[in-house]
Amino acid sequence: MTRRQWIVKAVPALLITASLVVTGGCGLFSKQATSEIDPPPADWQEKYGDAEQTMAMAEGEGSQLTVYLKDRNGYIAPVTLAVPLADNQLPEQAALEVMVDGGPYASLLPDGFEPVLSKGTQILKLDLVKDQELAIVDVNDYFTGYNAQDERKIVEAVTWTLTGFPEVKQVQLRQNGEKLAEMPVDGFPLAGTLTRHIGINLERADGVDYARSTPVTLYFSALTPDDTHYYVPVTRLIDRSEDVAAAAMHQLIAGPLSSSHLTRVMTDDLQVGSIKVDQGVVTVDLLDETYKEGQLTPSEMIQSVVLSLTENTGASKVRIHLNGSANVTGTDNRSYSEPVDRPSYLNAIKS
Repeated sequence: MTRRQWIVKAVPALLITASLVVTGGCGLFSKQATSEIDPPPADWQEKYGDAEQTMAMAEGEGSQLTVYLKDRNGYIAPVTLAVPLADNQLPEQAALEVMVDGGPYASLLPDGFEPVLSKGTQILKLDLVKDQELAIVDVNDYFTGYNAQDERKIVEAVTWTLTGFPEVKQVQLRQNGEKLAEMPVDGFPLAGTLTRHIGINLERADGVDYARSTPVTLYFSALTPDDTHYYVPVTRLIDRSEDVAAAAMHQLIAGPLSSSHLTRVMTDDLQVGSIKVDQGVVTVDLLDETYKEGQLTPSEMIQSVVLSLTENTGASKVRIHLNGSANVTGTDNRSYSEPVDRPSYLNAIKS
């Protein structure tokens, strides 16, 4: 995807509020749907069943699936759930069905999170084209029953959920068998295939020119209604940089934007000493004048660094040094002296 294509997709999301006010509902590069959506068909619940029937499909806690849901602040965030699978059911399809409002897994969702797919949405078919690392999702007409302001959130949630599976790198959306060239309500462009390059929870650093920007994805902290900690990814447009890893670390240290509901994970007295990427491992040396050898380092900070660096570099592991020392131990009493894998599952929040 070219930088111009990325920006064309980014601008509508960042300006959607302003464009709705100025044009009375017609978003930039988009269209506004005028037709009303009928309620789900009478047999929808019969097809999907209810939560109790779904839970009876499998014994035990079910398969661990990470799905992207909308939190109470409007961010799209990953949540890992134990989801029971029916016989021969693809976990990718189950993950999508978790994201359906009033769907078969509604009881599994933790407090403070809601699904992004409209009530009545059915996944008519899910094809996994392995040699292309492509997931093709075919939905029914009730997929269109969403508000225009949620359109990009839906695209992000579906794309990031499916690309969280190792065999999927790109996503294509269809409706009743026909490939969608754009989203049906507000016209978000769907030319080509969707990848994580579309970003998530887009924002722009102050004073940044869209045409001269670099996107970096950062993981900050948030709290559920019962004060459970979880990570939220945010794609921030910053001044153009050739060193994306270093730029991401500087932005992580800078923290969330002032208008954000998120919490910083690093103090602003930290500095980036050096960053090297070699054979799938990122080595970052952080400088902290107050750090003493053997002092415990906040595990939330370490995990945020690991998530942010792997997301922006494509590496699978991160090695963290502090003031040049590899002797780093987290507040979770885990030694981080060796490279750390990116977590397979994120935000296991109890419902």
